[in-house]
Amino acid sequence: TGGAGYVGSALVPALIHSCYDVTGLDLFLFGAPEVVLASVKDHPRLRCVRLDIRDEPALTRALEGAEAVVHLACISNDPSFELDPQLGTSINYEAFPGLLRAVRATGVKRLIYASSSSVYGIQPQPNVREDAPCKPLTDYSTYKLLCEELLKTTLRDSCEWVIVRPATVCGYAPRLRLDLTVNLLTLHALVKREITVFGGSQLRPNLHIDDMVAAYRLLLEAPAPLIHRAVFNVGYQNRTVAELAELVRRQVGDPSVSITVKPTDDLRSYHINADRIREVLGFVPRGTIE
Repeated sequence: TGGAGYVGSALVPALIHSCYDVTGLDLFLFGAPEVVLASVKDHPRLRCVRLDIRDEPALTRALEGAEAVVHLACISNDPSFELDPQLGTSINYEAFPGLLRAVRATGVKRLIYASSSSVYGIQPQPNVREDAPCKPLTDYSTYKLLCEELLKTTLRDSCEWVIVRPATVCGYAPRLRLDLTVNLLTLHALVKREITVFGGSQLRPNLHIDDMVAAYRLLLEAPAPLIHRAVFNVGYQNRTVAELAELVRRQVGDPSVSITVKPTDDLRSYHINADRIREVLGFVPRGTIE
C-alpha cells in the first residue's frame, strides 16, 4: 500500500528487479503509475491498482493472492495531518482495522507495518531503544502508535507481522518528498540560498532511502522466528537540526548560503538506537546523509 509514495516509488522497482511479483496499491494523486514508477511501468511482474485503502471491499479484492503486505499508505507527516485532521484520522487510523480484516480474509502470510520513530516523542536518554516508553506528541504519531496496538491485539498469530519504526528518510526517489528534514534543508540551500532552521537543538535520526528499501526487503525475506511480533527501529545517523543545516551547506558547496534560525514549538528530540535490527537480522545501513 502506498506503492507510489516516497518510499514506495523506490521500493516497488527494487522488488521488481529482485524478481518479486508486486502489486502497487495507491490513489496515484501525485503522479500516474507510468510517471512515478516509470522504470518498471511495463514490467510483467508489476500490477498497479488505483484504490483508497478506506474501501475495504476493494482492498480485500486487491490483496487476493498476496503473500506479504508492506503497509506504507498514510497521510505521512504532522503538517499534512493537521491540514485536515479528520481526513488524517480516517486514513491513518480508522482504515487500519479494515486492512487487518482484509489481511486475515485473504490469507496473507506476512504483514510489515510502517510505524514511525516519532512515537517516542521527547526522550531524555541518549539512545532510544524499542522498549522505551512511547510518548507521542502529535495526532500523527499517536495514531501510528494506536495502529501498533491494534496490530498486536487483532492479528496475534493469524499471520506473521512486524512493526518498523523508521528514522526520517532522506535522499532521492521518483516520487520525491521535500518536506523531510534533510531534503527540505537541501531545497532551501539550492533554491533560496538560505537555510531556515526552526529551533536547531533537536536531535533527528536519519536514514537514506536506499537503506529503507533494503530494510523492507530484509523483513520480507527474514525467517519468521526472527521477525514475528518484533518491533525494529531502523535508523543510522542521529544529528541535530543545526548540524544538518551546516552539513547541507557544506555539501552544496556554496559559502554564500546563509543559515537563519527561528524559534519553534516543535520540541521533538530523540536519538534512536537501531542495534536490534543489526543484531537480529544483520542489517547495516550503507548510505550517509552526505
